[in-house]
Amino acid sequence: MGLWDSIKHQLIDIIQWLDESNDTMVYRFERYANEIKYGAKLVVRESQSAVFVNEGKIADVFRPGTYTLTTQNLPILSTLLGWKYGFESPFKAEVYFVNTKRFTDNKWGTKNPIMLRDAEFGPLRLRAFGTYALRVKDPAQLIREIAGTNGRFTVEEITEQLRNMIVSRFADILGESKIPALDLAANYNELGDFIAKKIQPEFEPYGLEVLNMLVENISLPPEVEKVLDQRTSMGVIGNLQAYTQFQAANAIPDAAKNPGGLAAAGVGLGMGVAMAGQMAPAMAPAPGAGPGMPPPLPQAVAFFVGVGGQQQGPYDMQTLQQQVLAGRVNRETLVWKNGMAQWTAAGQVPELAGLFANTPPPLPPA
Repeated sequence: MGLWDSIKHQLIDIIQWLDESNDTMVYRFERYANEIKYGAKLVVRESQSAVFVNEGKIADVFRPGTYTLTTQNLPILSTLLGWKYGFESPFKAEVYFVNTKRFTDNKWGTKNPIMLRDAEFGPLRLRAFGTYALRVKDPAQLIREIAGTNGRFTVEEITEQLRNMIVSRFADILGESKIPALDLAANYNELGDFIAKKIQPEFEPYGLEVLNMLVENISLPPEVEKVLDQRTSMGVIGNLQAYTQFQAANAIPDAAKNPGGLAAAGVGLGMGVAMAGQMAPAMAPAPGAGPGMPPPLPQAVAFFVGVGGQQQGPYDMQTLQQQVLAGRVNRETLVWKNGMAQWTAAGQVPELAGLFANTPPPLPPA
């Protein structure tokens, strides 16, 4: 600095700080040779504290208000300096303004997935992120432990260390909670509050205070989410056979407009129904496997019998067995059931083959 700078700073007798950055936690007030006039005005605004440092040691801390720097307002510093020049000479001291407002929207998140064991899915890897707010609780402690002699200390310089602390405690708490992965979304608030209380003792040595912690999202790995979406889709579809028939019915009008017309639609409908019939038993839930309506009871197979040119029945399998033993029904007897295209000899129907297993064929003509 030149001579004019020296004179200009001596004329300044108001010590104050107006923060325009919104992210500065500590600011050192610059004075020429760190000389402050006796009787100078100190203005400490709301959400600020002023810390006086003399010869490397914290001497006084001022809360919001306007002060005239005299022996009455600087008892500790007055004792340290002695004021041997008649209480009117400039004294040397460093003034640090500390921002005590709430610093919001600080990000935290897991760099790597958290490994834990889930009761439903087994071993899982989870990612999580959110935000938190903090505030300077002890200005002197912050300068002593973190800011030091830094002329300007910002939130960004400490958030990386705080993020690591939060993630470490979050992984520990999440593992101990034993909350199923699918129920985590219902416990975001509780997790955030619990983590904030758990981690507060570790922030205090830095002179900081965690005001609130928000868990915004806990996500599964993409491959697990894909399988989960497929499982959800199956649950939404419900009755696969009914769904297939509904889709096929909706496709008939479109198929009629295309080459091949309803013939192609009929083929597709037949294939869809056949596939649904084969897949439905495999996809049916096992007894007691979960909630839902039980499957319908199986219907007994019934056949009509042609005897003496007259239609009789329908008979179930047990009645047909009695008819065979009585000799009223044999392999040549015509039978029919729902779904058969025409009357067929009983011996040619696979379902009835077992009825004639112990019955000899008719004797050949003499």
